[in-house]
Amino acid sequence: MSAAAQISIPATYMRGGTSKGVFFRLEDLPPVAQQPGQARDSLFLRVMGSPDPYGKQTDGMGGATSSTSKCVILSPSSQAGHDVDYLYGQVSIDSAFVDWSGNCGNLSTAAGAFAIHAGYVAKDRIPDNGVCVVRIWQANINKTIIAHVPIHNGQVQESGDFELDGVTFPAAEIVLEFVDPADEGEGDAPGSLFPTGQVVDQLDVPGVGSFQVTMINSGIPTIFVNAADIGYTGSELQEAINSDAAALAKLETIRAYGAVKMGLIKEIAEAAKRQHTPKIAWVAPAADYTASSGKQVPASAIDLRVRAMSMGKLHHAMMGTASVAIATAAAIPGTLVNLAAGGGNRDAVRFGHPSGTLRVGAEAQSIDGQWQVTKAVMSRSARRLMRGEVFVPGDSF
Repeated sequence: MSAAAQISIPATYMRGGTSKGVFFRLEDLPPVAQQPGQARDSLFLRVMGSPDPYGKQTDGMGGATSSTSKCVILSPSSQAGHDVDYLYGQVSIDSAFVDWSGNCGNLSTAAGAFAIHAGYVAKDRIPDNGVCVVRIWQANINKTIIAHVPIHNGQVQESGDFELDGVTFPAAEIVLEFVDPADEGEGDAPGSLFPTGQVVDQLDVPGVGSFQVTMINSGIPTIFVNAADIGYTGSELQEAINSDAAALAKLETIRAYGAVKMGLIKEIAEAAKRQHTPKIAWVAPAADYTASSGKQVPASAIDLRVRAMSMGKLHHAMMGTASVAIATAAAIPGTLVNLAAGGGNRDAVRFGHPSGTLRVGAEAQSIDGQWQVTKAVMSRSARRLMRGEVFVPGDSF
């Protein structure tokens, strides 16, 4: 019996925000995987241990959740005024595909730190102590992200006292700026944050109902719906949703019909191959609830509650890109997010998610009747977990 030998590829395993992923330098990948295509997808599937019908990713680096089944490629930037190009792949757990349709906001934090670790930032830009500003070109969505990475003794500072709900241990704070985060290229109203040109639409979903939605392209295409309109309170934790097959099917149906209305797909069936985008999230006014850690979150500590789906499951905290969408929608009067937060003008909100709370901000303004957002800001943290080589069978890609 013949068997292909394993090959090794330099890699770094990193946490960024509430996600984890395997990070590669483009030049370290096998030549056939340095270009987009089936070879790269097959490689990343094997690295993660997908597709796995058992849903565990036991034979790979994946952690069997959407938050931990991710691969990232960084390279010297092809864009003027940027340090690195950052390309993100969301690897399916039980299916053989990699979704390249959007960004991961959480791993954007780690991308800034990894850019320094990997030697992509000029040494004269890195202070002995202070903050290094890393300009990232997000290659999936063609947007600029600015990471403010703390430096201690010339190295990325990874330990610290910044606490992030959904992450067990404190670390050093990294501030992210998502510059001009709206995706103007999709939907019926190019140049608008809102693909239909409306801040609120009526969405008809056969077998589910008809209800108001806010559909927005900022950070990541997202469909917001009022929790009460789909039978929820806004305080749900993972077990209440992810163990309920009927709930998952209902939410995926809403997402698919919303994707068609947003102009992201033409047919409902296409949603199965576009799982990463759009996101669907439900919102509710502030109220007391118990987070997944057992921590009590009082209504006085938040402006609203938000729950969001990621790759077909309720996210354990909140995706970074969805946080950008929340920040942007909250800043625009009349959206469902803004109304759930109490309405009015606001440049920041603190929302409650299954693991706790998060504060996000955005700068939005109406120009000639069109809403525009110049940037969204949030804080996350990142840490290297392991650096070395990842092994895959040589005939797997």
